[in-house]
Amino acid sequence: MGTELNLVNRLAEEMKPHGKIVQFMAPTVCMCSTMQRIDPQHLAWTLENLADGNIVNPIRVPAHEAELARVALDRMLAVS
Repeated sequence: MGTELNLVNRLAEEMKPHGKIVQFMAPTVCMCSTMQRIDPQHLAWTLENLADGNIVNPIRVPAHEAELARVALDRMLAVS
């Protein structure tokens, strides 16, 4: 499942030699400028902190919204 333009485009190119088609399922493509700012160094830093038990920059949402997001993720994973 891919929800960010550059991720989907990269996966589409990587899967092309394997005869697989990767495309957006939504009629409107949305750019995510926040996702574009993630680089290997900061991802590694975040993962190292998590491995050490430190949660850096936690994101908190109301329980009801978290449950709706979980339902959406479960549905996306079910069709992937």
